[in-house]
Amino acid sequence: MTQIATNSPVSTTLTRRNMLLGGVCLVALASCSGGNGGMPSNPEDACAIYRDRPHFRKAFESSERKWGVPASFQMALIYQESGFRATARPPKRYSFFIIPRGRASSARGYAQVLDGTWDDYRNGPGRAGASRSNIYDSADFIGWYVSTNNAALGISNTDARNSYLAYHEGRTGYARGSYKSKSWLLSTADNVAARAAKYETQLQYCSR
Repeated sequence: MTQIATNSPVSTTLTRRNMLLGGVCLVALASCSGGNGGMPSNPEDACAIYRDRPHFRKAFESSERKWGVPASFQMALIYQESGFRATARPPKRYSFFIIPRGRASSARGYAQVLDGTWDDYRNGPGRAGASRSNIYDSADFIGWYVSTNNAALGISNTDARNSYLAYHEGRTGYARGSYKSKSWLLSTADNVAARAAKYETQLQYCSR
């Protein structure tokens, strides 16, 4: 095998080329993993979100066509659950303020989905490698979960308030009326519904 001296011009050229290729690979990996995992610059404006994150629009509209759950509600739910942060998780808990006790739940990602519920999705309509930090998978999950809950509970997909209550409490909890004694949750559901209505109005004026 021919060896190249480490201080030769050829070696220097190869090193620079490897560094360049490495940088390209890192950019590609970041892109493939979803990128832009933080909150959009203007999360109050649906059109601004679409301009900031064009792939969000593709994800939400694809899910709406497939499952019938409005893009405006998907966006409002994600705003409430994670603030559009791909890697959002519940805060850590501590005993005596210093001893870690883990997190409040296994929820994570854009839609703050629990491990068991995410497994149900992956074993159902979701792809095997689906990720809660991927906006396409998260939007598809919301469409599937909300539409199946609503069909079983007799809730319209356009009823953002009750759709959110069923999303939060689960099918059994909603059917039992577990939300009725939770004033904070009722207030949150009202906020989600108001935001969904605002997003829906804004989306009508987005450039097509």
